[in-house]
Amino acid sequence: MLFFAENTNPQYLGKVKLMKLFYYLDFNHVKKHGTSVTGDEYYHLEKGPIPSTIMNMIGELAQDPETSKLASDITLETPAGTRMLRVKGLREFSDKDKKLFTESELQMLREVSERYKNDSTDEMIESSHTEAPWRETKYGQSIPYELAAHDTNSSYTDEEIRFINSLTR
Repeated sequence: MLFFAENTNPQYLGKVKLMKLFYYLDFNHVKKHGTSVTGDEYYHLEKGPIPSTIMNMIGELAQDPETSKLASDITLETPAGTRMLRVKGLREFSDKDKKLFTESELQMLREVSERYKNDSTDEMIESSHTEAPWRETKYGQSIPYELAAHDTNSSYTDEEIRFINSLTR
């Protein structure tokens, strides 16, 4: 979250866009390397794929900022005249944070941030709806990572993704 807060246009970084950034981080990493970055479980919801654990963490931060696990790193604010929950970092993404990621994960964080830096939430929603994982599931369903293989830019088949992920569980 800190990386995205620091490397995307803060004007557009609301809760929904953050969920889309995580979707692209995980599913693009699966397409290129066979594994996700977060390991979160995604669900098909109205505004696109949503990572359940990350969404719950943001929900906890919105409900009770003082006891949230994110309280020292992230804050949510509602700009005047909007319903947006803007995500704002409270500290910089540090060298210690970088050590939590592999080089391919850091590269994917950079790629996703650069690609979607200035996109609005609506553009992100529309874009995520063109992806096979969204198209091939229905509202409320879990979105398996292997559906990433059905997009033309995947380097892996769904069987390979399933196998690789079975080794990492």
